Parts: sequence; structure tokens; C-alpha cells
Amino acid sequence: MKPMTEFQDAFGRALLDHIEGRGGDEIIERDDGYIALSAPAAKYFEAPAGTDRDALDRAVGRVLDIGAGAGRAALYLADGGHEVVAIDISPLAVQVMRSRGVEDARVLGIRDIDRRELGRFDTIVMLGNNFGLLGTHGRARRLLRRFARMTNDNAVIIAETRDPYDTIDPFHLAYHEQNRQRGRMAGQLRLRARHQVLKTPWFDYLFVSRPELAEILVGTGWRVAETIDTDGPQFTVILEKHR
Repeated sequence: MKPMTEFQDAFGRALLDHIEGRGGDEIIERDDGYIALSAPAAKYFEAPAGTDRDALDRAVGRVLDIGAGAGRAALYLADGGHEVVAIDISPLAVQVMRSRGVEDARVLGIRDIDRRELGRFDTIVMLGNNFGLLGTHGRARRLLRRFARMTNDNAVIIAETRDPYDTIDPFHLAYHEQNRQRGRMAGQLRLRARHQVLKTPWFDYLFVSRPELAEILVGTGWRVAETIDTDGPQFTVILEKHR
């Protein structure tokens, strides 16, 4: 997957606008026309706290932070003594990370992760709902198997997702049904991020329930070791390697 051009990098521009004092929000557009504020850009600069901090404290050894954004998790882990490689497909997000002190920040998409280029890891981090970056059922299984090959024994994945069924919003429920009719998982979204006149390319983003997650993991070399719940639909899982 090619890195985004300056006209596509809506997410990174929102981050850069925030640190340069111009404000900035991440707007998400779904392929059914639904548009919503995903998060204020300031959210991506907050130090991990609560369940995020609890989850990150499970990290061991060398860490790969996928979809690292402004580097909040990477900086927290580096401060804790971990060697961290932080990746994001947004060139401007990587620029922001480097300006904030992330030593090894690279422009790289999740589907382009390669052990020959990055080496081996003990922990893979996908906070901020970034389990969703796996995209689809089939791609999630393929990438999880790849992660198993590029991690050491006793490695863990720290991943946050959202139960798509924990909603009464009629627009979301209608989208679930539309997905089922198209042969997709109910929580498989087709999205793009927007900021001012900038728009990212369309991409797949996957929300899963706990049973769906367990089914995806079968045969990938990973299993759920622990679940960290919140008061809402978000939850974080600690996945461990197994034979």
C-alpha cells in the first residue's frame, strides 16, 4: 500500500494543525454517507491513562506500535525502557511523532509489515481501536499469522476494538444489515478520514465482538489471554502466542 500524498493525508494534517495551534479534528465518512467526528486531534496527544495504561503495562521486550498516530503509546513505552518501532501510513503523522521524540518512526502500512525490514518483536500494539486496521475477516487471519512469524516466543499483542452490536443507533444497525446482505461481517466498515478539503483513500476497518474475535484467531497462532473491559463497547485484548 502506497503512503498517502499530501492531498490525501487528512489525519496527519489534523495532527499537525493541532500542534501548530490551528485546531484540528478527525472526521470519519462511511461509505453509506454517514459522517461523524471520530475524535478531536488533541485526543491523540494525551498520555495513556486508565485501561490504555493498564494494557500497555503488559508490553514486554521490543515493541511494534501499529497505527501509532501522534506517538502517545510509543512515547509511553519508550519511557518505560522498551525499544519501540512506531509505524503509520500517514507521512504527516510520522513527522509529528518524530518531532515529539519518537526515535524510530516509519511511514508504513499494516499490510506492508515485513520481518526482513523490521526484525522480530516481543509485543505488537494496536490501541485506539487499531485492531480495526486488520480490515476484513480474511485479511485479519492472514496478518495475524504473519505477526506470529515475526514475533518471538511468549510474544503478546495488545489490541483494542469495539463490539459493533453494542448500539441502538438505527444508522449503525442498518449498516450492519447492509453488510450482511453484501456477505461482509456486520462490523466491517468502509471508511475515509476527512480534514478540511483533504480526504484519505477509502479503507476497510473491522470492529468485532468477543465471539467473532475468538473465531478469527483460530489457526493464527494467537489466543486471548486477558480482556480489559470498559463501561462502553470498547474493549482491549491481550493475545498470547500458542502452538
